[in-house]
Amino acid sequence: MRSKLFVPGARPEFFAKALAGDADAISFDLEDAVAEGGKRAARTAIADFLSADTTRNALAANGKRIIVRINALGSPHFAADVAAMALPDVVLINLPKLDDPADVATVAAALDRAEQAAGVPRAIGLLVTVETPRALRRAAEIATAHPRVAGLQLGLNDLFEPLGIDRTAPGNAHAVMLAMRLASAEGGAFAYDGAYAAIDDEQGFRREAEQALALGYLGKSCIHPRQVAIANAVFGTRADALDEARRIVAAADTAARDGHGAFQLDGRMIDRPAIERARAQLALAEKQ
Repeated sequence: MRSKLFVPGARPEFFAKALAGDADAISFDLEDAVAEGGKRAARTAIADFLSADTTRNALAANGKRIIVRINALGSPHFAADVAAMALPDVVLINLPKLDDPADVATVAAALDRAEQAAGVPRAIGLLVTVETPRALRRAAEIATAHPRVAGLQLGLNDLFEPLGIDRTAPGNAHAVMLAMRLASAEGGAFAYDGAYAAIDDEQGFRREAEQALALGYLGKSCIHPRQVAIANAVFGTRADALDEARRIVAAADTAARDGHGAFQLDGRMIDRPAIERARAQLALAEKQ
């Protein structure tokens, strides 16, 4: 999931175009991108689109992942969002404004009920956005709060803007990215980079994406199709890393059968930390 493109739930004319685009995932947005009075119509539009045979056939063919950002727990729209978005092709529910680990279980229970009512055959994962100081401080607790938590997503705009923190100053974004990446690792969840609001600043978007890649993030959110190509190019290098991880694990299994804990591969000495990293990379890839 190198890239995921946010698509406003209030703009159904964009749905089919996003489905045919180059993003690895589509993140339908019921929260910030939808005005208060348009929430019900947006829910209906997304549900109708995802339930259509043409959409389901396209998803089966192109393998895109479907994510829905719902309204926050405690909002008047939360329950209706969960009920409407418990659909077979929704892979992840994106939770905004969540900073209490105990709330994860509440959301998971609501999703359990919605899946049972809708007859959804598999559990939908949770992608929790870390966008407040408290959420960042408790990110490891959030990542470990429930088995449904597949990943943490960084929300730098909401985190930095109210505090007057300069996102472009060297080190600021890196410090938060590293903290959240370590917290996600504690819970065995993936870390996903957030959106970059300056659509015309392609250099800034690429800089953040490359920084996220270097810290082990899975991919980057996009708010405009032109950002998708950059995210795909930057995080496309992960394919090579995954191939290497598979080779390391295979060689480690062979070495273990021969009674060796360390071995050489492509001129490099491979021992326990490298093997553990390779296994972790593959495990995270399976959770996408």
